[in-house]
Amino acid sequence: MGAAVSGTDELRARAEAALVRCGVEVGAVKGDGLAARTPITGAELFGLRGGTSAEVDRAVEVAHEAFRVWRLTPAPVRGALVKRLGELVGEHKADLADLVTVEAGKVRSEALGEVQEMIDVCDFAVGLSRQLYGRTMPSERAGHRLMETWHPLGVVGVISAFNFPVAVWAWNAAVALVCGDTVVWKPSELTPLTALACTALLDRAIGETGAPAGLSRLVLGTAEIGTRLVDSPLVPLISATGSTRMGREVGPRVAARFGRSILELGGNNAAVVTPSADLDLTVNAVVFAAAGTAGQRCTTLRRLIVHDDVADAVVERLGVAYGRLPVGDPLRESTLVGPLVNEAAHSRMRAALGRAAEEGGALCAGGERQLADAAPDGYYVRPALVRMPAQTAVVREETFAPILYVLTYRDLDEAIRLHNDVPQGLSSGIFTADQGEAERFLAADGADCGIVNVNIGTSGAEIGGAFGGEKETGGGRESGSDAWRAYMRRATNTVNYSGRVALAQGVDFSQ
Repeated sequence: MGAAVSGTDELRARAEAALVRCGVEVGAVKGDGLAARTPITGAELFGLRGGTSAEVDRAVEVAHEAFRVWRLTPAPVRGALVKRLGELVGEHKADLADLVTVEAGKVRSEALGEVQEMIDVCDFAVGLSRQLYGRTMPSERAGHRLMETWHPLGVVGVISAFNFPVAVWAWNAAVALVCGDTVVWKPSELTPLTALACTALLDRAIGETGAPAGLSRLVLGTAEIGTRLVDSPLVPLISATGSTRMGREVGPRVAARFGRSILELGGNNAAVVTPSADLDLTVNAVVFAAAGTAGQRCTTLRRLIVHDDVADAVVERLGVAYGRLPVGDPLRESTLVGPLVNEAAHSRMRAALGRAAEEGGALCAGGERQLADAAPDGYYVRPALVRMPAQTAVVREETFAPILYVLTYRDLDEAIRLHNDVPQGLSSGIFTADQGEAERFLAADGADCGIVNVNIGTSGAEIGGAFGGEKETGGGRESGSDAWRAYMRRATNTVNYSGRVALAQGVDFSQ
């Protein structure tokens, strides 16, 4: 564990240098209304000019006009833009990772991994630009052809969260652009700098490929700016990542105007550990899933459901591993756990641990604040391991912090009931050497999440699979597989080449 953290002046200089290398005119974006901060020290880096409702409206109008041109551009040509974006992201991988670390507090390896995810999804989208397939179906009428085609949808509004400040935007933007859509992005007010850098790189790619200038627009600001975007009738799709509380506000507003939404919301993810599990593999996977990103992933492992026969051994091993985790400055290569994003996150963690104790929980490891002397306004904590007597109220809630609750079970049906007995349904896993147990967990009456894993943790999804969950997680899907369909509109087409009118279902309307 490091004894000191990088100073605010150093972090400010590092952020400004990365912004400049990515093509951001730093002087032009500085101003009042929004503060760029770093969780590494908890201090403000500099002020930024916040957006206004009128600027949101203008951004949407510009994107809508660009859409009129972009939708008629051949999809492989659209793919060339995304290919160039991926190349530029690769060239500025270190710069973007610097900004992710300075602004979101991610350790270096995770920051670089998030930027790599942007590159990967651009590669995926480029291939997708030649695979936006429809179907041809057999018609019941002779001399008729029945088929479906997919067309660009329009302006896509992207609202992203602080914990993945660049990857989630790339999931949406790369796929939306090859689908013929344009994008207006409202990032978290906690991570505006990464958004400025990404937008500058996309603007450069647009200029170099000759694409329409208004394809992508960025609006910075607080929740009010996001609400303006959500309510715009010129935005047929809103993709919003955040808390379930946020989703409860966004979803009905979009539905009220008959828009579409992709909601990626809370996750209270669990893994089952069976008696046959490889405990070395299990502990290694669990530690990253539970403590990575300081517990601030929607896929973070928050509940561990362990068979009675191995529970003591698992808790003992996890306690040792937790005690060895290097907590500190995320810019240091040796650090594995960086800071919580702000004081409010720390307060929520402390409150949850207090409730867990009141509900019969026993703290087995961690939970204490670190580096308070070196960084009095930075909130570093040692990940907490709490053994619970049952799945109590606090366990059923998502606390966005590194708290892992350990529960026990006697048979697999009980474990699956515990697993599913929460409002959220994002990511899940089972650790087992028994094929039957694995298949039972994967079955229709097994884990009820959108992501169900065997012998790996709940975090670290690849971009090739559709990402999203069920229940209060929102039900949306982003990134891989056929998630592209959400960004397009479907048309069912019938072509009559028979030379006569023939109605379906044998209807006769002849005179």
